[in-house]
Amino acid sequence: MILGIGIDIIEIDRIKESVDKFGDHFLSKIYTPNELEYCLQKHNKYQHLAARFAAKEAIYKALSSEWGREISWQDIDIMNEPNGLPIAKFSGKLEEFINKDKDIKISMSHSDNYVACVAIVYKMK
Repeated sequence: MILGIGIDIIEIDRIKESVDKFGDHFLSKIYTPNELEYCLQKHNKYQHLAARFAAKEAIYKALSSEWGREISWQDIDIMNEPNGLPIAKFSGKLEEFINKDKDIKISMSHSDNYVACVAIVYKMK
């Protein structure tokens, strides 16, 4: 059963501007160490940072009807399976909430200028 759907789109240049303006403060507030290690070694690091930002926003939107508590950017860690499939890992109370009987699937897509992500929260049988 689907419990929530969220979508987000962001201009890659907005993330680049935030990194240029706020530097490590922005990066450490939004991204987990795992995400930074992955993104910052990529050729187009801003595209990868934007994808993770959009994924976190989409997840937040998908959870908004089910999760009444505040979510920290650090509570969501966007990773890739060996085959490249993006997945979300959670920490803290959000992890307990999700692992109880729910899961989240995400899908990301990008062009030269934009990144989009959709997230679906569903109840497992």
